[in-house]
Amino acid sequence: MDKYVIHGEIPLKGTVAISGAKNSSLPLMAASLLTDEPVILHNVPDLMDIRTMIALLTYLGKKVTIEDTHTLRIEEVSSQSYEAPYDIVRKMRASIAVLGPLLGRRGRARVSFPGGCTIGPRPVDLHIRGMKALGAEIVIEEGYINATCPKLKGTSMNLLGSFGPSVLGTENVMMAAVLAEGTTVIEGAACEPEVADLAQCLNKMGAKISGAGTSVITIEGVERLHGVEYTTIPDRIEAGTFIAAAGITGGEITLTNTCVAHLAEPIEVFSKAGVEIEILSHTTLVARGKTIRPVEVETKPYPFFPTDLQAQLMAMVTLADGISIISEKIFPDRFLHAAELCRMGADIHVDGAVAVVKGVPRLSGASIMASDLRAGAGLVLAGLAAKGKTEVLRIYHIDRGYEHFEEKLRALGADIQRRPQEE
Repeated sequence: MDKYVIHGEIPLKGTVAISGAKNSSLPLMAASLLTDEPVILHNVPDLMDIRTMIALLTYLGKKVTIEDTHTLRIEEVSSQSYEAPYDIVRKMRASIAVLGPLLGRRGRARVSFPGGCTIGPRPVDLHIRGMKALGAEIVIEEGYINATCPKLKGTSMNLLGSFGPSVLGTENVMMAAVLAEGTTVIEGAACEPEVADLAQCLNKMGAKISGAGTSVITIEGVERLHGVEYTTIPDRIEAGTFIAAAGITGGEITLTNTCVAHLAEPIEVFSKAGVEIEILSHTTLVARGKTIRPVEVETKPYPFFPTDLQAQLMAMVTLADGISIISEKIFPDRFLHAAELCRMGADIHVDGAVAVVKGVPRLSGASIMASDLRAGAGLVLAGLAAKGKTEVLRIYHIDRGYEHFEEKLRALGADIQRRPQEE
């Protein structure tokens, strides 16, 4: 187990290339289960979660070859397996994405309840609701979702949950429905770019999907899908993290290989918080840290401010001149990083799903612990701005979602090192 050792108060400067989107790559990989032909995916980030999905696909009868660092070739060896075992699924919540493809093409699925980050309850009820609506028989036993249906049938359904749409739920049902008999209409669908990316790839494989990227998606079932060569979209959350890194350190970072269109709300919020953002093209922008200002923001489903950038924003506004209010509307319990930031001298009061952040003049280095992927990124940003030495423990969370994070930060001038963590 490793940790980061950071010496802060260094303005970050330089250029960083944004990696492919983890949250797009994982369901795209799962979609390979819908065909017996080769699937070639480009711009796939080199991450722990990607390696976990490779292990899961291998278990399910696929041969996955890493043709270069960011290209995967997925070929079918056997279509007999339908079980996603606990030992693999417990490592990553996105493993649930194999439920729909397995059920749609192989007629049955046995998928362990997933693991992942500790950011509050993330039930799979919407996934189950969608599969049942398509005609699947679902039995929950021994920690597994057992789903069977020889041939799914298209139908209309609403997938809106108590905290809004589910991205993985929408994607799972969409993948199941592409091989169903008849037409499926998903209302209350997630509108995230990753959903639209998956739909575009499925359409290139022969699916008939319209409306992806809106709250109503229509899928006309087809008999079979063929292979595909496809390039994953850039990671908008990684891009937002580096915008915050420029803001909190007072630096100047040029972001390349990104998609500016997917960052409209983060750009607006970080601009209000004092980051000067210059858009050079549809793939390139410059973020300059100026005086940090307080903001009031709510996390909501796309196109609003994403919950996955909440911790990074909170870290930044700990140094604002004034009081910020951050309301978490997606995962109300996602404030574990607040206590760690307070260990560094931040002034944060959490009341339910609302965090009140009173800016302080300076953060001080401390030993702090990452509770989840995005919280870990926020704590690293705080360490980059803090006086003295910061140690961020349990960085395996960060490894799940940020490709070569410390290397990219060092290239921007950060004093950050990976070291073994003493037990």
